Amino acid sequence: MTWGPSSALDSAGPQAARLAHVTWGFLAVCAIVYVTVVGLLLVALIRRRKSDASSEGGQPFDERRRMTAVAVGGALTTLTLVALMIVSVRGGEGLNPMRGAHDVVTVRVIARQWWWEFQYPGSSPDDLVVTANELHIPVGRPVLLELISRDVIHSFWVPSLHGKRDLIPGHDSTTYIQADQPGVFRGQCAEFCGAQHAKMGFLVVAEAPVTWQTWLQRQRLPAAPGEALTSTTERHGRELFLHGTCPMCHAVSGTTAGATMGPDLTHVGGRFTVGAGSVENVEQHLTSWVANAQSIKPGSRMPPTPLPPDDVRDLVAYLESLQ
Repeated sequence: MTWGPSSALDSAGPQAARLAHVTWGFLAVCAIVYVTVVGLLLVALIRRRKSDASSEGGQPFDERRRMTAVAVGGALTTLTLVALMIVSVRGGEGLNPMRGAHDVVTVRVIARQWWWEFQYPGSSPDDLVVTANELHIPVGRPVLLELISRDVIHSFWVPSLHGKRDLIPGHDSTTYIQADQPGVFRGQCAEFCGAQHAKMGFLVVAEAPVTWQTWLQRQRLPAAPGEALTSTTERHGRELFLHGTCPMCHAVSGTTAGATMGPDLTHVGGRFTVGAGSVENVEQHLTSWVANAQSIKPGSRMPPTPLPPDDVRDLVAYLESLQ
């Protein structure tokens, strides 16, 4: 699946559409002001040249006339700025019309250096779905995002769906998003948060409600047990995973791995990217990430894996089987 560039002017939801209207309005006003100022400057230069050519001494200084021009210009500038402020405030007030809406999907968003965790609470603790760097939402339904930061200040931003919202440690907040059309939209941390801030991306996958519900049910399933794996390579990779250092940071539902320091890997094989949007999730990139993540994302918490190439291959085969 592919996704296009992030653009606040390519709106796919109601909040982004409001922001796009405000942006276009600001651009139009700025363009008018720019053309007016340049035009007046050219008129002044032309009049000055004509004045110099017609008389040696030039025209007498008319202080009252010039003060009037300055006052009119200042008044017009003030009115323009006040109008822009009103448009901006009204646009901001209209960004959360979903409060009190029904049929709301709740997702807990946890930001860490430098990746995203998404939790879908269920009716019981066993129904909790935990995934990483991919937010799946149903088309046409409002989604309440509970925003939490576990370390420094981050900012949640999906240009095609909404404006940025800061995540401040110790000050949890909420916001709403909604997609009015299916698609994959790129999101990004929009607040500098360290060395790999630029590679702290995520994807928002907007799907038809039935497709989304099917995805959610599949995410609740644990990983296949070892005896269910058909490949010797995958079974060996599973043993390497469970008896190596991986369970110190990662969790795989249905196994003894239950750490929460790193992303949950229960369904990592079905995700689109590796390293919070750093590279596409294909065998070559996943192998490079497992062997030495620092070559892709220097400074990340993922250490190199000190295994022979054949063992790395088997470990990657197991991770790819986690669909």
